[in-house]
Amino acid sequence: METAPMSALTFDIVARCSVTKARAAILRLPHGRVDLPIFMPVATQGTLKGLTPEQLENTGYSGGFQMVSLLKLARITEEGVRFLSPHDGTPMLLTPEHSISLQNSIGSDIVMQLDDVLVTTSPDHQRMEEAMRRSIRWLDRCIAAHKYPEKQNLFCIIQGGLDLDMRRECCEEMVKRDTPGIAIGGLSGGEAKASYCAVVDTCTGLLPEKKPRYVMGVGYPEDLMVSVALGADMFDCVWPTRTARFGNAITSWGTLNLRNSSYAQDFSPIEAGCGCACCKPVEDGGLGMTRAYIYHVAAKETAGAHLLTIHNVHYLLSLMRSARTAIIEDQFPVFLKEFFKKLYGDRKNFPEWAVNALRKVNVDLLVE
Repeated sequence: METAPMSALTFDIVARCSVTKARAAILRLPHGRVDLPIFMPVATQGTLKGLTPEQLENTGYSGGFQMVSLLKLARITEEGVRFLSPHDGTPMLLTPEHSISLQNSIGSDIVMQLDDVLVTTSPDHQRMEEAMRRSIRWLDRCIAAHKYPEKQNLFCIIQGGLDLDMRRECCEEMVKRDTPGIAIGGLSGGEAKASYCAVVDTCTGLLPEKKPRYVMGVGYPEDLMVSVALGADMFDCVWPTRTARFGNAITSWGTLNLRNSSYAQDFSPIEAGCGCACCKPVEDGGLGMTRAYIYHVAAKETAGAHLLTIHNVHYLLSLMRSARTAIIEDQFPVFLKEFFKKLYGDRKNFPEWAVNALRKVNVDLLVE
């Protein structure tokens, strides 16, 4: 068994919610400070679709890098992942050692282990167990291959599907390796939200308090808020940028499809009071874009997706900032109730999975 030799980060918890498992923290990395909890937009091929680097900087957060293996026609063995290049069809082999070498050469603050991932809804229990155990073995190889632990942080990835016993075993083994941070992977693959919450709640209950917890592939606002209450700190997802390309704007009141003709004569901003460059009035230094303008360009030009990406990324980053403030002020349960009330209106519309998950951390959304 390999153990991570050192850490290039500091993680300080500055506040804990007195009711839920939520916490506010400061993560200091070689390239700067990150306030947690945080949502991280996914940068496919090193760039955030729809935004220039300058515009991304103006949303208020530094970027990251995520390496994603394309697993179409892939064959996974103990050696690594064999797949066809998405560019020219050339057979390729990605091993744990090579994945770490690539990330070492990029210089990213956070390096993710190569893990064996199986969709959570798979009925193949034996294959799920194999993937979980292989991910542990691959972590040992990643730790051994990691060249720069003094300036780059290797995160392990907890696997095990929806089987809580597998998740517990994986948590126990991964924690022994003592990596600087810990990710919970293999979720958001079509599983029931109640099952997702059970996995996150179980894992956070077993992970060290003084390390950042990263739940991979989560981006819906209500999923983020429940996951924060369950004790997670970091999240990433393609959804806010992908949904922008289909004309959708994320707001506190729900998602608006601005390709709908009902917005053709609507000259209000996407969301009143939003501080993003798209919504902010011209006199305040913004673009002053209206729903009507975005309706006009959304289906015909890239400008619509560009503007909606600015708004959507800003919305989620702002939501996480607000959640952090509520945790620090020990008002997070109140914040959760206000968030769900605004998003769903009548309490009878609140999703059952969210109500049940939050009850487990002492918040009853159905009670004032």
